[in-house]
Amino acid sequence: MSPINHILTGWVIANASASFTCRERIAITLACVIPDLDGLGLIAEFLTKSSDNPLMWWSKYHHVLAHNLLFGLLLALTVYLLFKRNWLIAAFAFFSFHLHLIEDLISGRQSDGHAWTIQYMYPFSNQEWLWNGQWELDAWPNFVVVILLLLLTFHLAWKRGYSPLEMISKRVDEAFIVSLRERFGRP
Repeated sequence: MSPINHILTGWVIANASASFTCRERIAITLACVIPDLDGLGLIAEFLTKSSDNPLMWWSKYHHVLAHNLLFGLLLALTVYLLFKRNWLIAAFAFFSFHLHLIEDLISGRQSDGHAWTIQYMYPFSNQEWLWNGQWELDAWPNFVVVILLLLLTFHLAWKRGYSPLEMISKRVDEAFIVSLRERFGRP
């Protein structure tokens, strides 16, 4: 799925409890997006594609370096330590991370038919996980999922008084909530 889908998924998960703080919601949301850090190799690969020694970092390492159990455990440990040993926030971050992997497994096929695999046990094993029914990135189920996530996000924002925009700017988030509530009334 696209990073937008991952952000929306993470934010919905981060709203499982109205008691989570903004900082906690951001950590849980980012845990659903952060596995795609291994996709940044695309930049190096693009910049070196015409050289004698191209860096194939995206082709070799996307869905490998940050799409595995070890990375998920390190992420959960980091969240645990950053949030004063709060197991609940770490558990939600770990769950959010795994939702990213599930979303990629069900909807990562490229238009040329190439299906993305995940090496969940990397670096201990190179065994690849693949779901044969994987949707293409531009398939209709992905559009349905993003529409449902957007509807749920708008509903939660209207009801709770904050949206994913809080991760960017409190002022922009407040303006969005005011606009949303002017349009649809107060909860």
